[in-house]
Amino acid sequence: MVFSLHPTPQFERENYISLNGEWDFGFAKSVPGIFRFSQNEERAFGIYVKANYPHKITVPYCIESKLSGIGYTGFVNLVWYRKTVSLSPDGKRAVLHIGAADYLTSVIVNGKFIGRHRGGYTSFSFDVTNAVTDGENEIFILCEDDCKNRFVPSGKQSEKLKSYGCSYTRTTGIWQSVFIEYTPAHYIADFKLFPDVENSRLGIKLELGGESTVTELEAQAFFDGKAVGRASTKITKAGEAELTLKLDEKHLWQAGRGELYDLEIKYGEDRVKSYFGLRSVCIDGYKFLINGKSVFQRLVLDQGFYKNGIYTAADDDEIKRDIELSMSLGFNGARLHQKVFDPRYLYFCDISGYLVWGEYASWGFDISSKFGVRFFANEWREALKRDFNHPSIIGWCPFNETWDYKKRPQYDKLISYIYELTKRLDPTRPCIDASGNYHVATDIYDVHDYNGDVEFFKNNFDKFSDGGELYEHVLIDHPGRQKYPGGLPVMVSEYGGIKWEADSEYKAWGYGEDVKTPEEFAERYCGLTDALINNKNMCGFCYTQLYDVEQEQNGLFTYTREKKFSDEIYKKIKASNTQTASIEK
Repeated sequence: MVFSLHPTPQFERENYISLNGEWDFGFAKSVPGIFRFSQNEERAFGIYVKANYPHKITVPYCIESKLSGIGYTGFVNLVWYRKTVSLSPDGKRAVLHIGAADYLTSVIVNGKFIGRHRGGYTSFSFDVTNAVTDGENEIFILCEDDCKNRFVPSGKQSEKLKSYGCSYTRTTGIWQSVFIEYTPAHYIADFKLFPDVENSRLGIKLELGGESTVTELEAQAFFDGKAVGRASTKITKAGEAELTLKLDEKHLWQAGRGELYDLEIKYGEDRVKSYFGLRSVCIDGYKFLINGKSVFQRLVLDQGFYKNGIYTAADDDEIKRDIELSMSLGFNGARLHQKVFDPRYLYFCDISGYLVWGEYASWGFDISSKFGVRFFANEWREALKRDFNHPSIIGWCPFNETWDYKKRPQYDKLISYIYELTKRLDPTRPCIDASGNYHVATDIYDVHDYNGDVEFFKNNFDKFSDGGELYEHVLIDHPGRQKYPGGLPVMVSEYGGIKWEADSEYKAWGYGEDVKTPEEFAERYCGLTDALINNKNMCGFCYTQLYDVEQEQNGLFTYTREKKFSDEIYKKIKASNTQTASIEK
């Protein structure tokens, strides 16, 4: 396990201790009725007191993964962890951070209940200052999960015992980095960055914690090691601060060129290192603009699964590999599909100039219930807050393919409320409410179309290019559920899915299963892609998918990221992807 980066590269303090590695571990297999949203402290303590630890597990890998050292893939409702760690707070504030743990997490430190977090995909932290001491400290973490619970978003995790179709091995418990961080009593709690491309400056809004007599805050920007801007401000309101940092040099962040400024913020004794990109995104008619220039989104679907780590990459190199493979074929970005990706992944997107859409794991969630708002909104809000500052994220998409939930239609007010919440919390990016269907309120009208007949595919989308109606099977097969209102930019955010079997370990599945030769694969890929990139009213596409995941073998690479085709085939794919799009001319 090699994670050389700080767990949160956009919010980095030097004084931290990684808790990744070996923990004492226990788990309960499929305990009926064990999962409760109303779990209380007494319940967590009851499990803590009775817990035994027959296993060792390597954090941050889930129990289902090989890298965890366990690899148990049956149903698991409860997992618990214990680690003894030597700490030296030396009067400083101590904070326990957990990158992500699925799903309901309780923490007990030295026999004291610390707190609880609900949500399987977002980062959270607890102030453990009053529970830790100098010397040895016991940390206990309990995670409860049930992917069959209708208010637990599960994404692509299979609700059946085995994987099937486009549902894969489950993830239970901790699956992102765990670490303890020391801060001064007065500290920078959070900040949001607002790049201003036109005026070459950066706006910063900060949340401050702790009672302090410090009255001034300072920020400094660097580019390639050179100081290019500095600003300070007086603290006039408790817990808040704002400042504007004028930049002496203008370097734009753009597709394929991740020009990043380093940023350092000082507040009394607290020092936080970060970075930012100077870029803007907006919509102009059918066009998607980055820094005022029309950019066609050449995206690929990235599921965020790894053969040995499931939800978690083995190391930083494995994270970077996916971005490198994608860009080698001429893609300029990805839909980060049905999962909130690790901050390290987003960091490598930022430095690569790789365009990504931030999503949530909405599958498995009951979208028909009005009560769902109170669960989904809190988790989605956390995702927006954590990832707001990443320049690589060019849009948000909270839901995917909102088919009816167990024969009950979606609750449209849930979809529209989450869209409105997204726009309120982040007015700087577009939002697709429900990718593919069923749209209620959206900034981009995206459709999914897996038709493999190139001529049929092309002819129908050509009608839209010539001013006719937008064709898509959802619009025809489900009249009254949604209708293209006109005027919105359009992208086909899932297409292709051409099956090419490469791993006999799984019974292969894919959307287009009738391709017989690699040459036929390339012909279909290029035909479908050319139809979209040469359509003057299309602002982007997203091909399904970058790599195979278990039985779903419609990737351009294998599950272990090996080549499936000859260099000549990949050359044809890249040539199709990289041609100038009609909307860019």
